[in-house]
Amino acid sequence: MEHYKTNPKDIVPLGQKIAFGAGNLTNQLLPAALGVFMFFLVVGFGMSPYKAGILSAIPRFMDAILDPIMGYISDNTRSRWGRRKPYIFGGAIIVGIAFVLMWQLKAPEPGNSHETYNFIHFLLTSVVFYLGYTIFAAPLIGLGYEMTPDYNERTRLMAISQFMGQIAWMIAPWFWFLISRPELFPNAPAGVRILSYYVGFICLVMGILPAFFCKEIDQARLTGQTKLSFKGIVSNVKDFFKDVKQTINNKPFLRLCGATFLVFNGYQIIASFAFYIVIFYLFNGNQMAASQWPAWFGTVSALLTAFFVIPIITYMSSKIGKKNAFVVSTLISIVGYTLKWWGFSPGNPVLMFLPLPLMSFGIGGLFTLMMSMMADVCDYDELRNGMPRKEALFGAVYWWMVKLGMSLALFLSGVILSAVGFDGNVQAQSVHTITMLRIADISIPALAGILAIWIMWKYDITEKRAHEIRKMLVDRRGEL
Repeated sequence: MEHYKTNPKDIVPLGQKIAFGAGNLTNQLLPAALGVFMFFLVVGFGMSPYKAGILSAIPRFMDAILDPIMGYISDNTRSRWGRRKPYIFGGAIIVGIAFVLMWQLKAPEPGNSHETYNFIHFLLTSVVFYLGYTIFAAPLIGLGYEMTPDYNERTRLMAISQFMGQIAWMIAPWFWFLISRPELFPNAPAGVRILSYYVGFICLVMGILPAFFCKEIDQARLTGQTKLSFKGIVSNVKDFFKDVKQTINNKPFLRLCGATFLVFNGYQIIASFAFYIVIFYLFNGNQMAASQWPAWFGTVSALLTAFFVIPIITYMSSKIGKKNAFVVSTLISIVGYTLKWWGFSPGNPVLMFLPLPLMSFGIGGLFTLMMSMMADVCDYDELRNGMPRKEALFGAVYWWMVKLGMSLALFLSGVILSAVGFDGNVQAQSVHTITMLRIADISIPALAGILAIWIMWKYDITEKRAHEIRKMLVDRRGEL
């Protein structure tokens, strides 16, 4: 396989890589924290599960619609500060403050649940939150795709970004533990309200760093951008749908989306199963005995991904190419999922950590490599369709697909739990239920991984091809 040495001018300085990674930390910490906090919306603040479901669905639906629109706006923005930085800066401030405000709910009192007030308050503030999240995230993702034109440097940039993003998943599992500690907070609602200040502040500070320290693509050579205005909104809408059509007609991009959909959602479907298996199989339904084991499982997984998997994936990518590194990492993860059958042992709970180093190659390899390959796809799109470059739109459509898949995965997770006969009202589950749950826990991500490898088999933007595309682009429009 032919390799190319990275030109020194294409290397992203370490400070910029860390600043971009700080933005990804915000991008990861927000959903990680929400996953925990939404549990206490029902358990702590007394919101009915039905209304909590509505509060989850409405803003997320809005978020999914706005993502591609925000990507299009960012790609076509011209300002003295760039196409990305104004939105990243403003979006980080909005999302940090809105996260805090969203959780300043009233705790239930004797004779007054405050459910109606909490419902309206949460709905309005969450709409602002998700609007800010979209304004922040879509340009941030586009920024990452344009920070370097080099095939391998893109992987190194995304490796550091994903490394810092894993910090969110190291600490988020412990929010359950902290909020429930009586020596820290008088009750769960107080714990949620106070902890939201820390999460919001961290996200705001980390989120604005890319706007200050990261370098955007040179706007001077960008052409073909649509002039954004209210007067020209009809023309803008037509251009938006034209760009979206070009995006979804990009075959390498569709392969990345298909593989991500399978690997990520194969994992998401069974993500909560480990929690049930630990409690109801390893500890026979005794939640007190299970105690911190599920939290340690999530934290150790994130630690292994950050310090073990991502460096190996980055090295593999530079030696055998991104597609081959994806195939190898996915196969390793399938072996890890299979080992869960022996790793989850009632006689020795510590063995549950045995498969984690191998399992972590699945998600750890997925996003490190996919984010790098997405940048290559943006070059390929410019070669086919010309300017404007559509980094943020590609990123927005990609993550729209991820969010859509996540909603489907959460639904299927509940369907599978019901199908195997799981009963949350009893402490001891039947042998049949536990056995079928364990089989699903292994077979679903393994099968999804095999299908993802099949989809990626003909992905053809190799290192050599990426350099050929870059040379043709440079000949056409000069350096950016």
